[in-house]
Amino acid sequence: MNGKIYVAGIGPGCEADVTPAVAQALRESDVIVGYKYYFRFVEQYLSPAAECVDTGMKRERDRARQAFELAEQGKTVCVISSGDSGIYGMAPLIWEMRRDRGSDIEIEVLPGISAFQKAASLLGAPIGHDFCVISLSDLMTPWELIEKRIIAAAQADFVTAIYNPKSNERYWQLYRLKELFLKERSFDTPVGYVRQAGRDEEAVTVTTLADFDPKQVDMFTVVLIGNSQSYNWNGVMITPRGYYRDQTNDGVGIGQEIMIKSFRTIESLLKHKDWPLGHKWALLHAIHTTADFEMEDILYSDPDAVETLYGKFRDGAVKTIVTDVTMAASGIRKGALERLGVEVKCYLTDERTAVLAKEKEITRTQAGIRLAVDEHPDALFVFGNAPTALMELCELIRKGKATPAGVIAAPVGFVHVRESKYMVKPFTGIPKLIVEGRKGGSNLAATLTNAILTFDDAAQLKPGRDV
Repeated sequence: MNGKIYVAGIGPGCEADVTPAVAQALRESDVIVGYKYYFRFVEQYLSPAAECVDTGMKRERDRARQAFELAEQGKTVCVISSGDSGIYGMAPLIWEMRRDRGSDIEIEVLPGISAFQKAASLLGAPIGHDFCVISLSDLMTPWELIEKRIIAAAQADFVTAIYNPKSNERYWQLYRLKELFLKERSFDTPVGYVRQAGRDEEAVTVTTLADFDPKQVDMFTVVLIGNSQSYNWNGVMITPRGYYRDQTNDGVGIGQEIMIKSFRTIESLLKHKDWPLGHKWALLHAIHTTADFEMEDILYSDPDAVETLYGKFRDGAVKTIVTDVTMAASGIRKGALERLGVEVKCYLTDERTAVLAKEKEITRTQAGIRLAVDEHPDALFVFGNAPTALMELCELIRKGKATPAGVIAAPVGFVHVRESKYMVKPFTGIPKLIVEGRKGGSNLAATLTNAILTFDDAAQLKPGRDV
């Protein structure tokens, strides 16, 4: 009479994580087959007469064969795997061997709590949305295939659990994985790793993709990389599913909700994931407004320009924004202006502008900038249309008549456009954002201004407060 084979996942190594079904199977079994390291986690469940058979590491086929031979003698055999027996465990091999042997031995697979589930529970809630699991062991899978899977997971924005991240021989693969993920994910993507989950030596760490150090990881560690929505809250790693936001709305209107989703999508599609926060915030606004990913190549900002200009508005050092045309002024969010106590002025329709333009034989936008400099020489100057207006400001700066708090240079067109942007770039003491080349426009100039005024929302990637 044939016996039976249980294939049981015993969990990550904590008595509390052994399921009742697995505990019962262990009590019923005549023989426990596995790697001796794991016997200590289940000995309290075994009957006094039970035999433990150790096949050693990397002897999985021998383990499976011995299980069948014992079951064919009429014994009840429990083949144990850490975690879940079907996840990088013995279950697939047992079933394949039954097929190849033409055996009629009864097999029952009993699931267990996997290491990545245990690690996730200790980290908080990192797998609240779509996820995948990748093993870095290339003993039976070519590295070329593993790398393809890593790239696919990173590009598809899966939360990704990493098994077998390192060993004595496998020392470089985790570094390569980090390199591949940084090509697709933001540098501040949360990363959590847990060593010896559920055991006495347990250690839990939450960091970022940029700061993640593979040297801190060994073969007893599970690594979890968040997706574009994951975040670290007080050391807890959270990947939202969306229920809480859908129910409470957290003060977010439909328009802002759409804008937040758009920004997250844009961020996931950027070629470079490690832009400084201020530049990235302006870049996301620019791409959102234009749907043009070339902005990543042509948007220039001085180091910390967005941060510096926001600080000046926040602290009340700058109270005025001057635009070259009324369309640029109309696109600047009124709610942000009111919150910061800032006034927007455009002199294009001022009666004095037409008079001055005719008298000096210059364009009306040039004349408007001359009037603006007379009254607000230290304003933030924003250009979304007229290169001649930007060139006029540059001349007034050189003459010491204008000391702007900053410049947004996004005139558009074909005559003197590029030259006007070249002219403003050398003023190193003035924070600048420049859309290089011929591209630009009033909508682009306005959205870059909005990025500055709302920089305090950048860290949370929560645009559209005033939509």
